[in-house]
Amino acid sequence: MAITASQVKELREKTGAGMMDCKRALTECDGDMAKAVDWLREKGMSKAEKKAGRIAAEGLTRVAAQGNHAVIFEVNSETDFVAKNEQFLHVLDVLQASLLESKPASLEEALKVSTPEGTVEEVITNATATIGEKISFRRIDVVEKKDDEIFGTYMHMGGKISAVVVLKGTQDAQIAKNIAMQVASMSPVYVSQSEIPSDVVEHERKLQMQMMQNDPKMAGKPEKVLQGILKGKVDKHFKDLCLNDQEYFLEPKQKVSQFLKENGAEAVCFVRYQAGEGIEKKEENFAEEVMSQIKG
Repeated sequence: MAITASQVKELREKTGAGMMDCKRALTECDGDMAKAVDWLREKGMSKAEKKAGRIAAEGLTRVAAQGNHAVIFEVNSETDFVAKNEQFLHVLDVLQASLLESKPASLEEALKVSTPEGTVEEVITNATATIGEKISFRRIDVVEKKDDEIFGTYMHMGGKISAVVVLKGTQDAQIAKNIAMQVASMSPVYVSQSEIPSDVVEHERKLQMQMMQNDPKMAGKPEKVLQGILKGKVDKHFKDLCLNDQEYFLEPKQKVSQFLKENGAEAVCFVRYQAGEGIEKKEENFAEEVMSQIKG
């Protein structure tokens, strides 16, 4: 019989199992919800249920390159301790090889990618069930380069931060790696100021203008002078956000753009991931944590 999306959704809410596992369970049980719940329990898939509402704010990122493609992705866990265990690291190894080979265009596509141990979604669901914490596949980017360009990759602290950059004008792997380290350590948002959206620039311009109008020291200055000061303030604000304008971490007296120019290179693009960034972590005191484990 045909299995509907609403049936899959209901079973997933009941068990916390993965979407594809729920669909398979319903198919195996001819759409019988109760039997499908038991089927998932027998397979160990529904053990993820109690973990479904937890916050997975720790974890690791990974980056790898092969040929003209690189992949960077993040897998989260609830605790830093689990992110260091061999089983969690094995999950990352399994996913890395398959994702690099398949080059998925989106998170949804990535979850369907086949690995030697099932789809990515199944690997994550199984990890949640066996490790005992909520494990989640959070995000992925596939980066492409041209034949005459080069990748630079870097992972900090085993993957707490990962970065990949694309450079043109050079084939020097060390230069590319250094720029990846720059991205990892200094967190730029754009390659250069020309990439900054006009509405973002205009917002900052208006903000700085308002601050200048409220500054008594600016009163009576010629309009041309005020415009020059305004431009300087806006440029200064965006300096640390742009890779090319940042101080080069190995030679602070030099800008990244100067270092690249001296080596005949130019930054094309980059991607930086930091594990858990943007996830609001749940604060628990020790007593509550112990009680939650006992009740779990």
